[in-house]
Amino acid sequence: MRLVKQAMMLFSIALIVGVAFVGGYAQETSIPEEAVESAGELALTYIDSAATYLGQGVVYILNLITGDRVSTDLEKPVGYLGLITGLLLVFGVIEFARKIIWIGIIIGWALLIIRIVLDAFRV
Repeated sequence: MRLVKQAMMLFSIALIVGVAFVGGYAQETSIPEEAVESAGELALTYIDSAATYLGQGVVYILNLITGDRVSTDLEKPVGYLGLITGLLLVFGVIEFARKIIWIGIIIGWALLIIRIVLDAFRV
């Protein structure tokens, strides 16, 4: 009985591989060169989109507070600072890198707050 089960399993695997192999030959299509993107480009596009959406959300909340005085030009900087801040909170285990990242975060947020204040007062 055990031999029959092993033979059926082997036959099933061979059948699945055979169907996949024949199906691959039956569907020969060509993909245009400009449609093919590398994994790096896709990752950078994802990060940029995430930063844009995060920035849009933060700027929307700031505009609710300040009465539409914050410029939409700040969406990407706020988004990237938010992503970096999130990464710092998640992966903040290496002491030396964490100090350097904190310095960059503090400078970035300080410059961003200055820009928001200047936009709010229309200076």
